Amino acid sequence: MPKILLVEDNEDNSDMLTRRLERRGYEVMLATDAETAIQLAQSAGPSLILMDMRLPGMDGWTATAHLKESPDTNTIPIIGLSAHALTGDRDKAFAAGCDDYETKPVEFPRLIEKIEAILGK
Repeated sequence: MPKILLVEDNEDNSDMLTRRLERRGYEVMLATDAETAIQLAQSAGPSLILMDMRLPGMDGWTATAHLKESPDTNTIPIIGLSAHALTGDRDKAFAAGCDDYETKPVEFPRLIEKIEAILGK
């Protein structure tokens, strides 16, 4: 069962995504801040990370760059999530190292397509 690390500080978003991903057969780990996400990525070895780009404290762009620079986590695919559908945010997410990007509110069928494409399903 692929493990997805969901990094999301909004409880409604994390509950909805967790339930829907688990129904699809994914094991979901949750982090509500970037620091916890980095620790979980290093210790739990998720198959993929869904990273909210706008987090309190360290933002998702910084966390993504940190994960992609570390030899322990640089191969974990990351899909950036942001409620801000600005072109600059998308470009900034890719520049930080995201493998893909999705705007919120999340269009779940499209997100699943992206997850499955990255995981080779």
